[in-house]
Amino acid sequence: MTGTAAAAAATTTTLSMKLLVDTKSRRVLFAEAGKDVVDFLFCLLALPIGTTVKLLGEKSMVGSVGDLYSSVERLDDTYVQPGVAKDALLRPAMAPSPAAASNAALLGLPSPAPMPTPLVPAKRFYRCTNTYSRACRGYVGDTYGTKCPQCNNAMTTECHFAPPPAGSVAVKAETVVAAKGFVRGVVTYTVMDNLAVSPMSAISSITLLNTFAVTDLNALQEKTMQIGYKH
Repeated sequence: MTGTAAAAAATTTTLSMKLLVDTKSRRVLFAEAGKDVVDFLFCLLALPIGTTVKLLGEKSMVGSVGDLYSSVERLDDTYVQPGVAKDALLRPAMAPSPAAASNAALLGLPSPAPMPTPLVPAKRFYRCTNTYSRACRGYVGDTYGTKCPQCNNAMTTECHFAPPPAGSVAVKAETVVAAKGFVRGVVTYTVMDNLAVSPMSAISSITLLNTFAVTDLNALQEKTMQIGYKH
């Protein structure tokens, strides 16, 4: 394998996010990230780091891990994928396998424990005991002893359900695609230099510019940064 081919094979799918840079002060104000990047950052907490932060406390952590942990705590459930619990990151029982990656090469989340399937008894149907009336034979109930609407007799004669022939479909089942990752992809997210994450909006962006005391908008420059992993 040539050097170029080996280098291409060693690099997995990359993620990208946009940086807002103040060229005057030569600093990154904040980043604009999509669902894939936020999923990647939050999935880092599915490693034993999440348990460490929980035990030691957010303020005891060195660096930005505590801020990242707080971001998940503060994140409204509106932005969390259905069926995904925040406790999977805030109180992980164990580290999940990193082999379970999504199409964006993110770290895998612990799969929620499947709900036990309740045992449902077979459905039974009953018709009227009056076999002489054609009108009575038109009524079927699923409760033993229900009074026939026609003759008022008890409906106790069991009927047998006839399933459709093999290969026929009576009702087309709706295909449900399981959501991937942790957050929803309907919004863009703000990532600060301390890894604090929050949903982005026009108002929040203006507030951040005021926080950083930005007065010259012409000095702001947008740059795209690639995030990848090499073996």
